[in-house]
Amino acid sequence: MIKVLDLQKTFEEKHVLKGIDFIVNTGETFAIIGKSGSGKSVLLKHLIGLLKPDAGEVWMDGKLISAMSFRKLQQIREKIGMVFQSGALFDSMTVGENIELALKKLTKLSGNSLKDRVIESLASVGLEGTEKMMPAELSGGMKKRVGIARAIAIKPEYMFYDEPTTGLDPIMTDAMNRLIKKFKIEEKITTVIVTHEMLTVYDVVDRVILLHEGKIQFDGSPENIKKSEDLVVKQFITGDSTLLSQE
Repeated sequence: MIKVLDLQKTFEEKHVLKGIDFIVNTGETFAIIGKSGSGKSVLLKHLIGLLKPDAGEVWMDGKLISAMSFRKLQQIREKIGMVFQSGALFDSMTVGENIELALKKLTKLSGNSLKDRVIESLASVGLEGTEKMMPAELSGGMKKRVGIARAIAIKPEYMFYDEPTTGLDPIMTDAMNRLIKKFKIEEKITTVIVTHEMLTVYDVVDRVILLHEGKIQFDGSPENIKKSEDLVVKQFITGDSTLLSQE
């Protein structure tokens, strides 16, 4: 379980997070949405300990990660899989070597066990036989799937996705959403997704928060966000730029 209490963060004079409170329950798939600059990525970086809050707390499995030392944070990160927007692969390494690097850093696997885990993780995202390919040989969608394979290879308890469908066509977006659901169901992984893609919200998640001007504007189910009469919420989910001018 993740618990966020009164989280606040300011960069120079910009107050990005203004007292954020929420809980992500074990096994839940949770989305963070909001327009560009609303603080989504800043919030995500707090959840994995890359940023320290100016005030407030972030708890994971009963441990206060917002006040942890780097060494203790590294232990927590051993159970976190992170999927970056671009895939974040090392261009000089093969697909297999990219996954091996994460396994060597975050697990005790070696030898044949290491190789087997690479093959297993690639098969789980439908990329069997690609371990000797270079990132330059992959499409954008394939790179994102390798990113998921690398994250899932460590057998995480938590998965964090940063804009997983950005730049993908509708067919690949659907394929990505299916993978996220697959690992949630098969592995019982607690999942947090930062996204602007409402199809992902409607199709994948159990709960969603909408950030607006540093605060939570909406917190509820995908079904309820569709019904919301809040103009800020309606503007975001419909993309209608004229709605707020009605106030």
